[in-house]
Amino acid sequence: MGKEFDIAPIEVPSVETPHRRIVTALPAPESVGTLETLRTVEPMSMRGQPPVVWDRAEGVQVHDAHGNMWLDFSCGVLVTNAGHGTEAIRRAIRDQVDSGLIHNYCFPSKQRAELVSLLKEIAPDGLEKVFLLTTGSEATECAIKLARTHGIAKGGNEKIGIIGSDRAFHGRTLASQMTGGIPGQKDWIVNLDPAIAQVPWPDGYWTEDTSFDLFLKTLDERGMSPDKIAGVMFETFQGVGPDFAPVEYIQKLREWCDTNEVVLIFDEVQAGFGRTGTMWAFEHYGVTPDLICIGKGVTSSLPLSGVIGKTEIMDAYPPGSMTSTHTGNPLSCRAAVASIRSLIDDDLIGNAARLEPVLLKAIEEIKAKHPAIVGHVTAKGLVGGLQIVEPDTKNPSHDIAFDIILRAFHKGLLMFAPVGAWGQTVKLAPPLCITSEALEEGLDVLAGCVDEAVEALPDSS
Repeated sequence: MGKEFDIAPIEVPSVETPHRRIVTALPAPESVGTLETLRTVEPMSMRGQPPVVWDRAEGVQVHDAHGNMWLDFSCGVLVTNAGHGTEAIRRAIRDQVDSGLIHNYCFPSKQRAELVSLLKEIAPDGLEKVFLLTTGSEATECAIKLARTHGIAKGGNEKIGIIGSDRAFHGRTLASQMTGGIPGQKDWIVNLDPAIAQVPWPDGYWTEDTSFDLFLKTLDERGMSPDKIAGVMFETFQGVGPDFAPVEYIQKLREWCDTNEVVLIFDEVQAGFGRTGTMWAFEHYGVTPDLICIGKGVTSSLPLSGVIGKTEIMDAYPPGSMTSTHTGNPLSCRAAVASIRSLIDDDLIGNAARLEPVLLKAIEEIKAKHPAIVGHVTAKGLVGGLQIVEPDTKNPSHDIAFDIILRAFHKGLLMFAPVGAWGQTVKLAPPLCITSEALEEGLDVLAGCVDEAVEALPDSS
């Protein structure tokens, strides 16, 4: 899975709207030197995004240095929830730089104290401790470690099992990829941990059985009794969709975890901080996890992640034995506080909730027009997705999804490359500050790109 975007400039029609501008061939010929340098020096894995050399990004738009402007439906992979270059965030970072303190390891700082206090404030009751890290993969890896440590404390060295789900993505480190449910990402591991297993994700499309009985049946088939399970890690919504589980399923899972002293972990790295129209996506289920993994949208800018959880789980390690070099970097902490305040004070979370019907209606109309290639669509708040299939089948199509995204890039609508277990999903994730007008314009462009992609199919009549 994964295709390389061509960096040879091609002529494309000019675009000029309030939200998009295309005035050169794409990629801009003047940017090819930079693209070639990156392809020479960086590994091939870094060639997977539309070839626009970002010069600046503001609000809901990304600019290159040559007059082109894209309406951004990527959020830099669900990071800039509060918008690109939000002034309050920039000011907080500038103020911190000017203070002279830009790194302090894990020595105490006011900046870190302010952020962890704020995160505790917005977290559900009962989740009292916050551990800051740098990347989402670090956060999920840490949560797995904490769950296993808690399991051993409760049931000895046999209670170490970690349950993930099919098609899940939790990062690119060892335990996070073993817990995830994308087989191709595990080929390099070879010696998979037999105490880590996956259950079907009850999305109702790829997995039609959405009953909690399937969870129990799968564990039984794999010989994983509750007394041997330390934790269950689920994405609050699977990023390949976004695909939510049924509310009843998650509520039964919460009860099962309580009964069996199993740590329930929600990976909110891409789902949290207002993306779905609530601060936390798990709020849609009416349950509280034992651990929350956070990242991406927490700062709307700089690298920062973390784990929020119950004291009895989080305090498993003595002083100095669970730290991170850049934990609570003061610049990132200031950015995070400013971002969270903006999400709340500017009602950006409410904006995501209010615009959900606009997003959902548009992609449902695309599916209704092109049911042969749009197999499944979902949206919650300001995250949506179209799962693209080969015509009149249920076979995922990376090629068609890629074509749609490339066409959108040429028209001034920016999305990241297709995602999902098979690279079949066209993912939509604009900044939460987007207006209805801008959202509708982008969705109209997307609809046109799907039309064109269908017309270009070999058997299209």
